[in-house]
Amino acid sequence: MAVCLVCTGGIGSGKSYSVRLFNKLGVPSYIADVRAKELYDSDKVLIKKLVDLLGGDIISGGVLRKDIMAAKIFPNPSLLSKVNNIVHPRVLEDFNLWKSKKEQQGHKVVLLETAIYFETPIFHSAENKVIVVTAPYDIRIERVMKRDNISEEQVKERIARQYSEQERLKRADFIIFADGKRAVLPQILNILDAVNYFD
Repeated sequence: MAVCLVCTGGIGSGKSYSVRLFNKLGVPSYIADVRAKELYDSDKVLIKKLVDLLGGDIISGGVLRKDIMAAKIFPNPSLLSKVNNIVHPRVLEDFNLWKSKKEQQGHKVVLLETAIYFETPIFHSAENKVIVVTAPYDIRIERVMKRDNISEEQVKERIARQYSEQERLKRADFIIFADGKRAVLPQILNILDAVNYFD
């Protein structure tokens, strides 16, 4: 049975960079957000459930209009919760299928990357150990402003909507400090050593 490491952290924390390093060391990764977007485009059962909930106008030319969907659900917490209750179980099911394939290919460790791990209890069944990637608040703001070309205020709003950094760190099995001062690779090697990846 492959060990599943969950990699999580707030926006601008350095998750993507950390995941790329895990990949270079031979650890396959499942990026939940990317895969969810692919399922929106390809999974007919999922799309039908979303249409039943939100209405036929979220489909245009046979394609799910994520902008229309977002405009409906984000101002409405109850609707957002219902959409999450449709999407998250489907993503977990897809992850478990992916993981079983990786196990068959002989991988001892796999990585599940999701920014909303702590906010999404259904994902908690997937993990063996949780890695939280962290960076100082000002560095995170700077990274996201540069990456997404948005204002400081917009980044602060996004961070404020996310799970508390203190709570994340409290619940971590491993912490990667992606602060630009400490090299990330040795921290990853230590984690892999701790889960017997090199045995």
